[in-house]
Amino acid sequence: MVDGIYIGDISIDCGDPEGLRGFYAELLGWDRRMMYGCPAVVSKGGFVILFMETDCVYCPPIWPETPGAQQKQMHFNFAVSDLPAAVEAAVRLGARRAAAQYGGGQYVTLLDPAGHPFCLCQSNAAGQYQNKD
Repeated sequence: MVDGIYIGDISIDCGDPEGLRGFYAELLGWDRRMMYGCPAVVSKGGFVILFMETDCVYCPPIWPETPGAQQKQMHFNFAVSDLPAAVEAAVRLGARRAAAQYGGGQYVTLLDPAGHPFCLCQSNAAGQYQNKD
């Protein structure tokens, strides 16, 4: 282990950094900022997501993964207390349901406006995240 190491931020490549920042700011209720020359959102606890324009033409990931196509590389799992209401809100903000769904009643996979997959996951009565496995 590297002494004192922690995640400073997560960077997401996209074609429209301002637009994607707006989507996540509204979805999460986080503050909009500029950090390191990039649009960003910051949680009350200080967690940062940066939205970075690529130097080449942005190619959105394919979901589910398809051999030979751009892979998702990573995705967010957001725990929510009311899954149907959260899905409705995300879609209203510009997300779309992924055609392939594997979560039953536990989670829903959506695609953000830039095509990145993310999941809204039902938390339990105590507000704890329920692992998808």
